[in-house]
Amino acid sequence: MTAAPLPAVGTAEGIELDLFLEALHRRHHYDFRSYSRASLLRRADLARERLDCETLSDLQKRLLHDPDVLPEIIDAMTVQVSEMFRDPSYFLALRREVIPHLRTFPSLKVWVAGCADGEELYSLAILFREEGLFDRTLFYATEINRRALARAESGIYDIDRLAAFSHNYYGAGGRGSLSDYYTAGYGRAVIDRSLRARTVFTEHNLATDQVFSEVQLISCRNVLIYFDSVLQDRAVGLFAEALARGGFLGLGSHETLRFSTHSAAFSTFDETDRIWRRTTYSQEALNAG
Repeated sequence: MTAAPLPAVGTAEGIELDLFLEALHRRHHYDFRSYSRASLLRRADLARERLDCETLSDLQKRLLHDPDVLPEIIDAMTVQVSEMFRDPSYFLALRREVIPHLRTFPSLKVWVAGCADGEELYSLAILFREEGLFDRTLFYATEINRRALARAESGIYDIDRLAAFSHNYYGAGGRGSLSDYYTAGYGRAVIDRSLRARTVFTEHNLATDQVFSEVQLISCRNVLIYFDSVLQDRAVGLFAEALARGGFLGLGSHETLRFSTHSAAFSTFDETDRIWRRTTYSQEALNAG
């Protein structure tokens, strides 16, 4: 079946979408205007349906006059689809290829950008614990969606998801059993609280915010695909600024730095698993070149 065409900018539907996004930005300072238009339309329609609005204009009216609908709108406008150890080969590459380099740093900071409900964060925390780096690592888990951030901090998942998580864990080279890291009961699994002890959970918007710390590893997977090219470039610039020289950037399986204006700040480390390394040259040297 052929997909329905996206509403053009000058059509009524396109204007409604643009005005809704402008209202969201000007009223509540959430800027989705540079996200992929196809993704925006799907997410805005989801928000409209959840709030029983007939049109995006009706949704915009609710947004402007009823502050209580904002969490529901942001929840619909962001994507929280993930798994623990999603794409196991990526985590296996981190374990085998990246960790040996990270061991050379006296202390470590890891930024999980767009952490969704926390699956990626806990995957990295488990990996770092098994590789003996957890106690000297500080994790930053950032997300634009406050509800998702709260879910990430709680570390609670439906027990039905654990079979897939465990399968991924073994594929990622897990050294024990995933059950060592959670407590199950009443249909839920609660991640070991000690895995959250070295994590700072905080709101951060790649569209508007700046870098807050120098880090040695950034894992931002399946986030850039929802941005347009301008916003992708801004995000990559933030990553280049945040990474210590010799640090690592992990992206999703369909994401690349190839067309970024900041590509010179990185060298390909593992093309198959989408891992790049911050070049050891200074930014001034790169600019001079």
